[in-house]
Amino acid sequence: MSQRRPFEEINLSFLDVICCGFGAIILLLMITKISLPLVLEETIEESAAQVAYKELAIEEILGEIEILERAREESEQNLDQLLITLSTLMVELEEVTSRFEALQKITQSNSSELFELTQAKQSLTDEMQRLISAHYVRPSSAIGGITVDSEYIIFVIDTSGSMQLYAWNNVVRKLNDVLNAYPNVIGIQVLNDDGRYMFPRYQGQWIKDSPARRQAIIERLRTWDAYSDSNPVDGIEIAIDTFYDPNKRMSIYYFGDDFAPTEHYDGGVEEIVRRVDLVNTVDETGARRVRIHAVGFPVYFDANLLSMGVIMFSNLMRELTVRNGGTFVGLPAYH
Repeated sequence: MSQRRPFEEINLSFLDVICCGFGAIILLLMITKISLPLVLEETIEESAAQVAYKELAIEEILGEIEILERAREESEQNLDQLLITLSTLMVELEEVTSRFEALQKITQSNSSELFELTQAKQSLTDEMQRLISAHYVRPSSAIGGITVDSEYIIFVIDTSGSMQLYAWNNVVRKLNDVLNAYPNVIGIQVLNDDGRYMFPRYQGQWIKDSPARRQAIIERLRTWDAYSDSNPVDGIEIAIDTFYDPNKRMSIYYFGDDFAPTEHYDGGVEEIVRRVDLVNTVDETGARRVRIHAVGFPVYFDANLLSMGVIMFSNLMRELTVRNGGTFVGLPAYH
């Protein structure tokens, strides 16, 4: 008995120690579990605050984007308006420049090669006659066989390749000579033989006469290369149909070098003359509504190419001008 008691005491102490250790562990666990929900709750609140802050920042950015978009749209509208204004100013600058150049050149001498037209004095209008005297007698208005008593003149020009290549410099000079023979007209217009206008913005209306406008016509003619089929009918018909007015004295000047019949006008000279007669009818006095003059440029004569088209052109222009109160003059050379 005395030998077993010490052994039993040792075993009990060991168990006590173990029990105390477990108790301590349990106590620590209880303390940890109590504080854990507090930590999680604080973390969620901080995250929610950050989310709210980010949302506010996003809303501010979206607002700034909307403002920038509106500013961009306004800038584009302002740019369109500025472009329109710039275009208008460019047109005005072109007109001012043309007038300025004309004033610089107005003192220069001009060529006077077309039928001594530079010596012509334009006839007075009926209204001017009434203002001066009821007994005023009109002087002769025919210079070199060409009557220059019109207040409105239209140039119908063959712009075909042969004219462009071989006669164009002379075309420019002769048109300038005709203008010089009419020092004071009210309206001018220029078409090609297909009825295309030199200045499309003046389509269907007269170009008011002025030194600047005359100079602008000359300068534009130097580089005008509209397509042409060398048939005068369309241009003459359009000129008469569009601009005829019984109260206006009007003349047409046709510039060309040959005649090329098309499928619409393949009946020869007589068919075309009759067609023009239907447009340029006679008035109560028996006179034609519009005078038609013609100038022939000898491109093919100088090249020794006397074709049927050249012969038809000469016959057509002679007949048209005689029947319509005008004159046909063939130039001896085109250079």
